[in-house]
Amino acid sequence: MPSSSYRSVLKSTSVIGGSSLINMVIGMVRTKFVAVLLGPSGVGLMTVYTAISGMVSTVSSMGIDTSGVRTIAEAHGDRDEDRIARTVTTLLRIVWLTGILGLLTMILGCAVLSRLSFGTTDHALPIAVLGITVLLGNVTIGQTCLLQGTRRISVMAKVGIIGALNGTVLSIPCFCLWGVRGIVPGLILTAVAMLATTWWFAHQVAIQPVVVSWHESKTGAIQLLHFGLPVMLSGLVTAVGGYFVRALLVRQVGLEGVGVWQAAFTLSGVLVNFVLGAMVADYYPRLVAVAGDNRRVSEEVNSQTEIAMLLAVPGLAATLIFAPLAITLFYSGKFDAAVEILRWSVYGLLGQILSWPMRLVLLAKGMGKTFFSLEALGNVFYVAAIWLCTRHWGLPGAGIAFLLFYLFNTIMINIVVRCISHTVWTRANMIHMAGFGALLVLVGLISALVLNPWHQYLLNLPVLGAVSLYCLRYLSRQSGITPQTLRARILKRLGRGEPHGD
Repeated sequence: MPSSSYRSVLKSTSVIGGSSLINMVIGMVRTKFVAVLLGPSGVGLMTVYTAISGMVSTVSSMGIDTSGVRTIAEAHGDRDEDRIARTVTTLLRIVWLTGILGLLTMILGCAVLSRLSFGTTDHALPIAVLGITVLLGNVTIGQTCLLQGTRRISVMAKVGIIGALNGTVLSIPCFCLWGVRGIVPGLILTAVAMLATTWWFAHQVAIQPVVVSWHESKTGAIQLLHFGLPVMLSGLVTAVGGYFVRALLVRQVGLEGVGVWQAAFTLSGVLVNFVLGAMVADYYPRLVAVAGDNRRVSEEVNSQTEIAMLLAVPGLAATLIFAPLAITLFYSGKFDAAVEILRWSVYGLLGQILSWPMRLVLLAKGMGKTFFSLEALGNVFYVAAIWLCTRHWGLPGAGIAFLLFYLFNTIMINIVVRCISHTVWTRANMIHMAGFGALLVLVGLISALVLNPWHQYLLNLPVLGAVSLYCLRYLSRQSGITPQTLRARILKRLGRGEPHGD
């Protein structure tokens, strides 16, 4: 891949990825307050509430978060301003209607959802009130689709950071003042903050004035839903699968166990979401633009896979090494049982990083039904794995199930994408996968078998330093970006007083 293209991919990944990492850190500050003030059971309750609203949001959004981005990205690639404006107008009308539908679903189904989730109707009222977050989340989708589809990368980064920061500032007082009863107000205020932030930035994007009739919006909505519904069903399968995983854990290990499990997966998300966020924000629109050319699709997949591995593997190794310290720092000693889950989940995260570039090929090519079939199969496998692994190994089994899920998922997606677009991993990527996988296993074995933590650090830190140095040098060589050139660019930008653009 030419160094200029590699630099472009690396730049967008680092911009969005860096903002995702900051967002997660901000989220961890909020979670720290929840952990200290409410304990594992409070984290568990928030996890179940979020799973319920997320499941309903997935249904009510009708997949327009993906189809909207895809349509706007295609029009943006063709420089068709009129089509962009008409799509945005239709999209904003749809999100209000679907958001209201989601709100009504939460209100009317609150008793049923409470009984399914907790075995009692005691949580019906909080669930009904959480319908507000579904409405606000759907309206936010309309704003985000515009920014993402027109590839405003730096703006997307700002939106994520500012929205997360505002949400944290608004929600933490709720936990301090009202304890467990502050969870629902905190989630609502977080949704309000994100909607306000996306609205502010989206309304700064110049859109050509157009008059769109409701009949035309109906036609446009049908087109969006034609692609969006299979994606919605795929998202629904994932959301329902996640919901059943949490409901299953509530019954097997209680809310406290769910809180411990969530602590492990929230921390693991800190390290991987900066890569996945970049894939969704920039890689996917870029993939849509070349979806008809299988050779270029293969190039995009391999370059994104390589960069994702090089950026994520040092963080994954660090997670294995510092898991006990991280759990104590971001949560409390009550969450120590999350350490083992977190370490097992690291290997699943490597599979997640490898599968996502190929996974998005199906969406870029408009193969919604195939995407749905794979998501359904994968989530059935995951729920079954959770049930079996937690029965045999308790809470650590949840981490093992996550590993098995992404091992299965990566193999299946690889086979399908190879058949539809002849996309295969390059030899360099295969070597990296084998080498990085072996290194993570080595670090994990040292962390598990060496009892003295200082001896663990003595053996593992040189390994972490070596892999971090290798990844940095490889990225530098491939992109042509060296510390010297980076320093020169920064000084040049500061000297000219240029604002940071997209």
